[in-house]
Amino acid sequence: MGRSSCRRAFSSTIESLAENDKSIFMVCTDSRGSATVSGFAQKYPERFVEAGIAEQNAVGIAAGLAAVGGTAFVAGPACFLSARSYEQIKIDVAYNNFNVKIIGVSAGVSYGPLGETHSALHDFASMRTLPNLEIFAPSDAVLTAYITKYLAKSENPAYMRLGRGDVENVYPEGENFDTNKAKLVAEGSDVAIIACGEMVFLAKMAAEQLAQSGISARVLDMFCLKPADTEAICKAAIETRGIVTIEEHSVCGGLGELVCGVTSRFCPARVDVMGFPDEERKVGGNTQLFEYYGLTPENIAARARKLVSL
Repeated sequence: MGRSSCRRAFSSTIESLAENDKSIFMVCTDSRGSATVSGFAQKYPERFVEAGIAEQNAVGIAAGLAAVGGTAFVAGPACFLSARSYEQIKIDVAYNNFNVKIIGVSAGVSYGPLGETHSALHDFASMRTLPNLEIFAPSDAVLTAYITKYLAKSENPAYMRLGRGDVENVYPEGENFDTNKAKLVAEGSDVAIIACGEMVFLAKMAAEQLAQSGISARVLDMFCLKPADTEAICKAAIETRGIVTIEEHSVCGGLGELVCGVTSRFCPARVDVMGFPDEERKVGGNTQLFEYYGLTPENIAARARKLVSL
């Protein structure tokens, strides 16, 4: 189905929505190019705020706009928004339950060649602890556009993380989604693979490889990490022989531990968590890093085979 950019899907969608919704504001952190929001700034200069390299200020400004009735989007690199401005997101946005949407672009290891300082491998863990905050990690441009439309209508505070480059399309145009429900990408009864973000396409490819060896793999796109679809997780735990989780995030505090928490509490199951190890990562392009750390369809399939054989 081709490749497309999630961040451009976000920017084009929000530009279109802002034409008829005067409550939508965009706050940027010297990242118009990275966040692809230059078009918004040109079309709606009266609703665009350039905060510069000051993520804390950007979130505070957005909270102020929300306090007087605005729907405030803050766009910038995920590594900085989720770390430098964490206190402002916690206090100004989450605790006040303000209508602010944090859009973290170039998430995960999108900025891989720039080193550890530009990684966003901790954001699921930190954001999941905040009350009221919804968390999204779309897998492709179609889903990104859907979530963006939802965010523009919703009054709930939210964090959405997006990668930098083009990604393979998982869904056709016009696909239907349920915002707080995991999307079933592939049916399967032997093993379940639960993924989010760019890892969903890799999980889909792994399922296709497993099918060739007679293993039926269910693939779930857990694009909404909070509130999580506990029903889909438990259904997968009960109806298969085990779950493999895969995410572009540290193995600490992200999707894998979310699934482990649900299964240990409600539906005991074997869970194999795949992600970046709890150590300083190597420097390189995102594809190189995926290969180095085993985040590939081949390795996902191998881990699933091992789980099924236990």
